[in-house]
Amino acid sequence: MQTEIDISSIPKRTLFSGEEIPCMGLGTFGSDKYGPEEIAEAVYEGIRIGYRIIDCASVYQNEDLIGKSILRAEAQEIIKRDDLFITSKVWNDMHEHVRESCEKSLRDLQLDRIDLYFVHWPFPNYHAPGCSGDSRNPDSRPFSVEEFVNTWRQCEELVDEGLARYIGMSNMTARKLEAVLPYCRILPAALEMECHPSFQQQELYEYAVGHGIQPIGYCPLGSPSRPERDRTAGDISDLQMPEILEIAERHHVHPAVICLKWAVQRGQIPIPFSVKKEQLKANLMAAAGDPLTRQEMEQIRLADKNCRLIKGQVFLWEGARGWEDLWDM
Repeated sequence: MQTEIDISSIPKRTLFSGEEIPCMGLGTFGSDKYGPEEIAEAVYEGIRIGYRIIDCASVYQNEDLIGKSILRAEAQEIIKRDDLFITSKVWNDMHEHVRESCEKSLRDLQLDRIDLYFVHWPFPNYHAPGCSGDSRNPDSRPFSVEEFVNTWRQCEELVDEGLARYIGMSNMTARKLEAVLPYCRILPAALEMECHPSFQQQELYEYAVGHGIQPIGYCPLGSPSRPERDRTAGDISDLQMPEILEIAERHHVHPAVICLKWAVQRGQIPIPFSVKKEQLKANLMAAAGDPLTRQEMEQIRLADKNCRLIKGQVFLWEGARGWEDLWDM
């Protein structure tokens, strides 16, 4: 069966191993607004359209149904397993039990290996899925290099044993990377980070690229459907930024397409989420054709507002001054 989009038109990114993967992925976090069934159906539809990177996580509580969607696509000969690049993540409460967490994701996704397995957050501070933004766990504590390296050692063993092909980090800062990379026997293949026109994280982005780590950008559209607990009064809507609107009008496309074109041309791998077929197709098509001009890329670069949307305040520990402490600010 043919995919709806010519996959050969989607640019590639090269990992430190030399392996090439597509420059656009499909997110699977439903922002508490979409159920597992809807998300699993979106994954099936995304694969049928042409997505080949599927970004999963145990805490999203939908990997079992996503696994069925992958098998469905295989059974219909839309894809072969080796055509897909599947990621998953160890959640904060499983930092001492990484193998157990990975094995559960493998069972749920009905895979014999994960292509890329992330440490979801760099500390074991736990909160229940769907909790309010004011929730706090009394056991939460600041980032510890020793604790993180212990978790990373377990991730390295996943690679040794063939359970994961690559491992990665997520929600890090340049200071944290600088502290832990010297202890890594196996370096991270990718860094998942919040990244969109109003929050470009240029220093972190350049640090990752400079160390051969592929940036993967979540919230590439500014996460307009993110949970209420992640919303604050000063948030900026990327899809309403004057610079984005102006460029979108010039290209005769939706502002979301411009956000994704910017991400792709910058060099990261955006992982937009949608359950709507039209949006799934438009998002993937944004990676192919009608590139932004050098002037437009510069216009967006200068529009950076340093507006972090996913602040992570639910992970704060007693004595922390505010969410800024999570990000070494």
